[in-house]
Amino acid sequence: MKERLVRVAAAACALAAVGCGQAPVATGPAQYAIIEVSTASREIPSTYSATVRGRQDIDIYPQVGGTISELCVTEGQHVSKGQTLFIIDQVPYKAQLQTAEANVAAAKAAVATARLNYDSRKELFAKNVVSKFDLSTAENSLLSAQAQLAQAEAQRVNAANSLSYTVVKAPTAGVVGTLPYRAGALVSASMPRPLTTVSDNSVMYVYFSVNENQLLDLTRRYGSIDETLKQMPAVQLQLNDGTFYDEPGRIESISGVIDTSTGTAQLRAAFPNRNGLLHSGSSGTVILPNTYENCIVVPQGATFELQDRVFVYKYIDGAAKSAAIEVEKINDGKEYIVRSGLKVGDLIVGEGAAMLREGTPIAPKQAASATAQAPAAQTENAKEE
Repeated sequence: MKERLVRVAAAACALAAVGCGQAPVATGPAQYAIIEVSTASREIPSTYSATVRGRQDIDIYPQVGGTISELCVTEGQHVSKGQTLFIIDQVPYKAQLQTAEANVAAAKAAVATARLNYDSRKELFAKNVVSKFDLSTAENSLLSAQAQLAQAEAQRVNAANSLSYTVVKAPTAGVVGTLPYRAGALVSASMPRPLTTVSDNSVMYVYFSVNENQLLDLTRRYGSIDETLKQMPAVQLQLNDGTFYDEPGRIESISGVIDTSTGTAQLRAAFPNRNGLLHSGSSGTVILPNTYENCIVVPQGATFELQDRVFVYKYIDGAAKSAAIEVEKINDGKEYIVRSGLKVGDLIVGEGAAMLREGTPIAPKQAASATAQAPAAQTENAKEE
């Protein structure tokens, strides 16, 4: 009997020992990286679709009609201000000028004759030989002849101008566009299509648009439109092939009128074009740097979206508590600039926010500030490599 009790006791102890060895280890709260919210400065680029235009794109129309007798330039040629582009048949306009000059000469002779007659009548009237009526008639004839002379001289000026218009000159320095009309083509001042276009490409204007909220933000940041133009940093231009233009540009003007159909205001940046790489009519992307001082920045991995609102989980009393925040979404795909909802010193979950639920118990994996987390993570990656 005693032996049986001993065996039972031994078996019980063995079972107890086995049971103790197989007992599950109690698991604590899941560990997450915890970030302490702090302020930092960021320079975040914003991109805008843009259109490139020459400083001056001038359509060239003839001021007189006729056939083109000479084409003096080629497409794409650089021309200086006043350089001859086209010559229109001058024969009829030279004839008109000669006729006008002859009319001026005849009018001058008529004035001389009328003046002689008037002077003669004046002397005779002083001697009571002719009447007052004869003197007035002679005076009126002189005035009429002088008026005809003035009219003839005006016609001569018009004829001279018309002849000068047959030589079509460049109104500014620039590059010649397409030449749809060749020598022998009949042109006129009322033609719908220009002879060509001269583009002043020494400085290129790049136009882009910002929405109303962005315009208000710029104005508030710098104080006024004038101060915005003075203090805004230089902008970059990304060309249509993805390369970057090698010279920075400056924003020179901001439209004071918002387009009601699009809700945007137009800005104009000027870029030097010494090497002629930029062409009027091309497109690109303007990159505008935005500097934010003493702002709260959180990684996008620390946020989640619900019904178009952005949330983070605050670490409060060992659990995750959701909090809505207002952010400015930036183009780097890594961070958000927080406008409201967080304050310096708050602790938030820095990763895997989309996997958490309200009130989930968590334990800090590491303590770091929002601005220091990214460099620390890069250091760890470098060590692992």
